[in-house]
Amino acid sequence: MNYEEALAYINDKEKYGSRLGLDSIRTLLGHLGDPHVGMKYIHVGGTNGKGSTSAYLAKCLEEAGYRAGLYTSPYLERFTERIQINGEDIPEDVLGEITSDVKKAADRMILDGMEHPTTFELVTAVGFEYFNRSKVDYVILEVGLGGRFDSTNVIKSSIASVITTIDYDHTDVLGKTLAEIAYQKAGIIKENGLVVSYPQEIEAEKVIGEVAYEKGADFVKLPDENIRIITSTYQGSAFDFMYKGAAYENLKISMLGNYQVMNAALAVTTLLELRDRGILNFSEAQLRSGLLKTKWRGRLEVLSQNPIFLIDGAHNLQGITLLAEAVKMFPYDRLILGMSVLKDKDYTHMIEKLVPLADEVVVTEVNMPRKLPAELLGEEVRKIKPNVHVENTIEGAVRKSIDLAHKNDMILFGGSLYMIGEVRSHAINLLTK
Repeated sequence: MNYEEALAYINDKEKYGSRLGLDSIRTLLGHLGDPHVGMKYIHVGGTNGKGSTSAYLAKCLEEAGYRAGLYTSPYLERFTERIQINGEDIPEDVLGEITSDVKKAADRMILDGMEHPTTFELVTAVGFEYFNRSKVDYVILEVGLGGRFDSTNVIKSSIASVITTIDYDHTDVLGKTLAEIAYQKAGIIKENGLVVSYPQEIEAEKVIGEVAYEKGADFVKLPDENIRIITSTYQGSAFDFMYKGAAYENLKISMLGNYQVMNAALAVTTLLELRDRGILNFSEAQLRSGLLKTKWRGRLEVLSQNPIFLIDGAHNLQGITLLAEAVKMFPYDRLILGMSVLKDKDYTHMIEKLVPLADEVVVTEVNMPRKLPAELLGEEVRKIKPNVHVENTIEGAVRKSIDLAHKNDMILFGGSLYMIGEVRSHAINLLTK
């Protein structure tokens, strides 16, 4: 297959959806020779912050001289972003070659009377095969959905299971309570392993602790009381972190927002624990360099100044709440808010958090079945803010927001991670003309 043929095969709508259980991915990988077996993983699950935390881990490992694979989802602009080694996307020709092999394995499954693997199972198999062929030292493996029955959880062991913030999301699949959701997320914890967790709500933390105990795993909680934020501006943050009696002063990150300090500290805690266990070897200088060099597109990313054009992938209530808080870091006269949401999200409360901050609102929609149509979103927003502009295409929404903005204003797009990649492309194109 070439690159275009590979994408057409992977993204065939017949393969959309999810499947509980690991039998399908296990069989698919078996036909490929079990490429996932024998590699060393840091498995990252949670509701928010998975991508950023994974990026910190991968960049720090790279700075320490390791060959680090990074598997994430979804992508913003290019499919190849999902599978990287030391910051480089999987080459298009290699993606085509490996997808061809994965298709042959999937065809064998169908001949055996099994269902066709889902899109996510296919991509996960491609990732495993690529990392195996490339002989990476470590794989930072981000969970797609939940954890317990996610395709990435086909791995039998990991050097660490990292759990970021847990909140209400995908409640139709993961459960209606934080305890139920936490149980699914904690499914990535391995026997006699290490789990490093963000500070959680009591009911979620209790479940993680119980699963860790049952698995005989060491449970380490990020000591957030040992974090002191020195500065947090729209240009980055600096913080002090005390861990096991050692002081790490003036650690700097380029990503924006207090919650990115927490994500960075979660990654640091994981890395220090692995170094203490003799699994990793790195210097403090390499750790600092990795943190500072970490970038993650679409997360409080500033695309331009005068006006400020800010994009963020926040797409649930917890993420939107953090975004609303982060907006306060920026100096601006008026806020032009661009929004798109999915109909299965808690968009009513998301609107209540974000819309009151705006002077003008531009609503749009993503091109996927789960979208909330722009007209309906506009009706909801008008309950709070009368200055609403409806644009049915994302390009139209970006153009409208730029037309509305004056030099000292700020444009902010958020509400759907699936929107941000297209917003980014259009904005960069229009702002550079």
